[in-house]
Amino acid sequence: MKRAGNLYPKIYQYENLMLAFCKASRGKRSRPDVISFGNHLEANIHKLRQDLITHCPDLGHYRFFRVNDPKPRAICAASFPERVLHHAIMNVCEPVFESYAIFDSHACRKGKGNHNALARVQTFTRKYSWYLKLDIKKYFDSIDQGVMMDGLTRRFKDRELLDLFVQLLATYHTQPGKGLPIGNLISQHLANFYLGLFDHWIKEEMQVKGYVRYMDDFIVLGPDKSFVKEKLHQIQHYLNGKLCLTVKENVQLNRCCYGIPFLGYRVFSSHMRLSLYSRQRFVDKFRAYEKKWVEGEWSMGELVRHMEPLIAVTRKARTTALRQQIIERFGVLS
Repeated sequence: MKRAGNLYPKIYQYENLMLAFCKASRGKRSRPDVISFGNHLEANIHKLRQDLITHCPDLGHYRFFRVNDPKPRAICAASFPERVLHHAIMNVCEPVFESYAIFDSHACRKGKGNHNALARVQTFTRKYSWYLKLDIKKYFDSIDQGVMMDGLTRRFKDRELLDLFVQLLATYHTQPGKGLPIGNLISQHLANFYLGLFDHWIKEEMQVKGYVRYMDDFIVLGPDKSFVKEKLHQIQHYLNGKLCLTVKENVQLNRCCYGIPFLGYRVFSSHMRLSLYSRQRFVDKFRAYEKKWVEGEWSMGELVRHMEPLIAVTRKARTTALRQQIIERFGVLS
């Protein structure tokens, strides 16, 4: 595959930086850091541009906090100027990442997403009898920055751009040479790209047709138990040896007719159901949102804005009775 070059100057073009600002501020115009940046927009864009031209970008200004939804995680949020820079980089580099991605990689890609990944798994349940579900132990924390740079060097021949990636990776580590911060645009794309080598190996060398990946969650499907069990050992060996990653112990290997647990759903050939965890999460959020409205913290408009995406998640599955039960029990009309 031909490597991409002469991309770095495109990143610091004025028009690209302005587009990056618009993307980074979308839906966040009322936040103080966005307002502050926008109040001196020309000066701030000029500074970003000069920093890139002189190869001295101001990086590593992170705000750390923890979230517990859907699971406990440490989030590392970059400063707003850095988020503008991340968008500027991805405006230019995303087509290169996209050209390397296989069809059944569904995270961080336009026209893909979790609904497409679920639909693809459902299609495969009609062709195969057994599945293997895997995910990576502490994925973002385990990413090897040296392996990452080797992969980027195979896709890009632009030395200035590669040096910028090195600088970005150097701003964060969980141990020397390891880790990507969770919560940044550039991290999401790099993390998705990191497993691209595995995608190509399993599709092209292993000739596995039934395969779907969403970030570090992936499904392998096959005609019988022995097929997927054999793939398990090969996958574990490859991920550990080539990408320095470890598969979680909670490997799931079973018949497709029992439903495949994936992205908060249980996927059957004819329908989907919410997982038990997702059902409880739906109930807990529903009650919390209603409480904010009842106590006057939210207006009806704010309640609706939060409820609509919450209920939309359940519509993918057979949950009409569940939604009606919760609505009747807690008194919020939809």
